[in-house]
Amino acid sequence: MSHSHERQTIRVVSWNIHKCVGGTDGRYEPKRIIDCLGAYDAKVILLQEVARDMPRLRAEDQVAILSEGLGMHAAFHPEHRFKAGYYGNMILSSFPLSDIQHVDLTIGWRKIRGAIQAHVRVPIGEHRRSLVVNNLHLGLAGSERAKQLARFVRCELLAHLHASTPLIVGGDLNDLWGSLGPKFLAPENLARAGTLRNTFPAAWPLRPLDAIFFRGSVRLAHFEVGASRLAKTASDHRPLIADFEISMS
Repeated sequence: MSHSHERQTIRVVSWNIHKCVGGTDGRYEPKRIIDCLGAYDAKVILLQEVARDMPRLRAEDQVAILSEGLGMHAAFHPEHRFKAGYYGNMILSSFPLSDIQHVDLTIGWRKIRGAIQAHVRVPIGEHRRSLVVNNLHLGLAGSERAKQLARFVRCELLAHLHASTPLIVGGDLNDLWGSLGPKFLAPENLARAGTLRNTFPAAWPLRPLDAIFFRGSVRLAHFEVGASRLAKTASDHRPLIADFEISMS
């Protein structure tokens, strides 16, 4: 029996949540992030700046708060550490996560940065297909971002992936001019989801800092920048929302 026509649509959201601190009101309120994400009903969520044990944020464990609040599987890796507490990148998924790995993207003396990778077992009909997701948070300097993406596209996980394996790369690329995709990701056959859209600052976006890219047996069905009241206020970035159709072949 052929299952080449079987497909599953999954919604992917990428969002720098600014440690659950509102962009304009400066209020710490994880519930706003949970409510905003819950309304989008995504199956895979890539979050940057997820904090743990930071005194000014009630020393809370946002990994637990967000994963439990949304009822999703979680993979987390800390990046930037303070005297007390730290923050990092998290992948949330409605489906089980496996092969969780970290890629160090720290350049020299600059701030610690990285990417977290995981395989998501997406059900398609009676089968499951591995979707490989990567969540990045790149640096603030242009030369730093260039080196980080060059290192990322050479990393072991990507090197061994089959061309047809569904692959998603998203996050806060700090891409001031929208130039990183064409230069570093397009040569790896990674296409941008949607058009270049501004995501920062959330209240009145002027810069296209965030992005989602994809390749393999995956087709973009829909793309938008979050525009709900919570999407404009819960963080200092807007979320990106992309619906992908994943096929077995």
